[in-house]
Amino acid sequence: MGNHKTNVSSRYVFFIFIGSFSLAVLFSLLSETMTRIVKSVIISLSGLLFIILIGIFADIIGTAVTAAQEAPFHAKAAKRIRGAKEGVFLLRNADKVANICNDVIGDIAGTVSGALGISIMVKIINSNPKLDALWANIVMTALIASLTVSGKAMGKALAVTRANDVIFFVGRFLAYWDITDKKSVKKK
Repeated sequence: MGNHKTNVSSRYVFFIFIGSFSLAVLFSLLSETMTRIVKSVIISLSGLLFIILIGIFADIIGTAVTAAQEAPFHAKAAKRIRGAKEGVFLLRNADKVANICNDVIGDIAGTVSGALGISIMVKIINSNPKLDALWANIVMTALIASLTVSGKAMGKALAVTRANDVIFFVGRFLAYWDITDKKSVKKK
């Protein structure tokens, strides 16, 4: 089947810039609001872990879309299996899907998780003034980096060895979301 030619235009790059900026603002706003409103460090750390997981899952999808084969999705689409048509769409737009998942979502999640880690450390240090801020920040940064990198390493192994399964799962999710969206439009 081979790789499809890329058709990345300046319009697409502008869309990615605006989308990245908007997502970064949204993620940052939500994470900062959460740490300011939520008094529990445990809940804040759970939010941090959730953002790290978003980055890992996005990386899995971005890697899988570059490794998956298109032929099995055509066979499933011919049998009208839900999610196969969406899988073909993802694979035919692999360069854009990988860019959005790995670069846009993954990098934003990494940046926001770092900023959120700093906010959490400020909260911890303010409640424990005897804690050494330098070492606390170093430990938090190292923890975030190691969770992200090791999670992405495990995710890449899954994405490469089970690429078709990952894309089919995403395709089924998109198919369900699309049908739900059409039903809501019809009800109006």
